[in-house]
Amino acid sequence: MTTTDSRRSHRMGSERARTVVPTGHVPTVPCPWSKRALDIVLSGVGLLLSAPLWLLFAVAIKLQDGGPVFYVQDRIGEGGRLFKALKFRSMVPDAEAGVGAIQATEDDPRVTLVGRLLRAAAMDELPQLWNIFRGDMSFVGPRALRPGEIDADRPGEVVPIEEVPGFVERCRIRPGLTGVAQIYADRDLPRRSKFRYDRLYIRTQTFWVDVRLILVSFWITLRGTWEVRGRKF
Repeated sequence: MTTTDSRRSHRMGSERARTVVPTGHVPTVPCPWSKRALDIVLSGVGLLLSAPLWLLFAVAIKLQDGGPVFYVQDRIGEGGRLFKALKFRSMVPDAEAGVGAIQATEDDPRVTLVGRLLRAAAMDELPQLWNIFRGDMSFVGPRALRPGEIDADRPGEVVPIEEVPGFVERCRIRPGLTGVAQIYADRDLPRRSKFRYDRLYIRTQTFWVDVRLILVSFWITLRGTWEVRGRKF
């Protein structure tokens, strides 16, 4: 193989690494202008108004254990493309060492004290306002999942998230900070069940549905019940 061929092969491999390619083509749903406008306005205002909280949370996280303030993750976006999602770190450093990309459980020992408080009000996801402003995400949509995440399909059996039925369909739209599954599905439901909520949203989404879900999400944040198992509001 020539040097040119080697560079071309490496470049193509890098491009493939930035995309989760489901089986077959993923026809995306065009984002309505009203939805995008709502995302830009709310995320822009949110970034400005929340600036003092960023400083407060950064100091608290740093004082907790001296680790990094932010946690950057690859997430699966519209069309299966990967993007970098920004979060406040809510777990101990190297939380996935030995366990891999697995969802946090109730009373998970990897979650720090500060992290537990942030997660109760979903404040650990506040930096994702930047992802919304950039267009990687929307305020409302399916939860942005991680490539390589595993799910307990049956007791004692785990499968890659990309192989769970419904995964391809949920990649048709931009992932969201909140959504039907995030609000109404129990946290401990398997992904297979949560994906049904995502498909329901994709089929029924409208501007006013988004507004209602955002308002409900603000209420849950004020109550600090995002981590509750069962009804959140």
